[in-house]
Amino acid sequence: MSTGADATTALLPALIVGAGPAGLASAACLKQRGIEPLVLEAGGSLANSWRHHYDRLRLHTVKQQSHLPGVPFAKELARYPTRAEVVAYLEAYAARFAIVPRTGEVVRRVRAADGGFVVESARAAYRARAVVIASGLNRVPNPERLPGQERFRGTLMHSRDYHNADRFVDQRVLVVGAGNTGAEIALDLAEHGARPTMALRSPVNIVPRDFLGMPTQLTSIRIRRLPLKLADAVARLVSRLAFGNLARYGLARPALGPLTAFKLRRRVPLIDVGTIAAVKRGDIAVKPAVARFTETGALFADGSGDEFDAVVLATGYRPALEDIVAVPGVLDDEGYPRDWKGGAHPGLFFVGYHQPSTGLLREIAIQAEVVAAAIARATTEQG
Repeated sequence: MSTGADATTALLPALIVGAGPAGLASAACLKQRGIEPLVLEAGGSLANSWRHHYDRLRLHTVKQQSHLPGVPFAKELARYPTRAEVVAYLEAYAARFAIVPRTGEVVRRVRAADGGFVVESARAAYRARAVVIASGLNRVPNPERLPGQERFRGTLMHSRDYHNADRFVDQRVLVVGAGNTGAEIALDLAEHGARPTMALRSPVNIVPRDFLGMPTQLTSIRIRRLPLKLADAVARLVSRLAFGNLARYGLARPALGPLTAFKLRRRVPLIDVGTIAAVKRGDIAVKPAVARFTETGALFADGSGDEFDAVVLATGYRPALEDIVAVPGVLDDEGYPRDWKGGAHPGLFFVGYHQPSTGLLREIAIQAEVVAAAIARATTEQG
């Protein structure tokens, strides 16, 4: 393999950017159709993002609806596998299909060229007839800076650097953001001797992971074809029955229902795994948005303030596809794919960027099969 910037002379049938669930699923589906893809991974190993998530993380979706094509999760695993179990599953999946990514190879640019694409990495440039972008929704942490953030003298980190609560025992910790990551980090802190406060920048839809023994994901699958208004009504009824009125705890209900916000604004509801009970017990305090930081704490939008030893910014991530995809017209104004099936530019596919209420891993499995079939058809037609 060339170590310079010149494109290799061989035209690859397919190249995959990313070796997380989406990249591995796409590679497996291609290999099952007789196509050997090259898989490039920026991290030091496959499933790199999953290896670095916080320790307590479990899937929010049931294992029966979360496996990749061809290989179910082991029967002995619980309904919601742990982070470590997901990593082990992805390692076994790659071994099952003999997928060996080139790790530590950051893709810098993907551009169209005669007969396909040129993919430029930090090590080389490759020519490929088809390219599958599968680098994930969480490729880059959001760079958001809050007013006065540089003044705060305590520990300040993005949630990507949070692993567990060990270093925060007996500390007052402000968690900025109440999405799934922020809510679970706050719960982890509360359960391990810290004193967490969640600051909500905006109201958030909250749904239970399970209700009356039924996983919310399975309910979402069953109601996915209902009109959004009716689906929202069902989701809000379940939330009210599960939690009661949360406004008195500082958790106001958004104007848009869970399904509408998901579809129209890509806002994932908070899938509760115990955070709400901790809020009700008083183990987690809730505040409105941070107005500004001080040297020793923060002031909030309601005029109140408090002191903190540490701050965890659970401000999310972005795919940052515009940094690497240099093919005009394939990304929308928000930087997401216009058409993951290759409709915006023949031969360029995106797997794992459409996140439905029915579960991202379930959707990845569906998309990987569709994309692999399309590439196989094109390969046959091109001879």
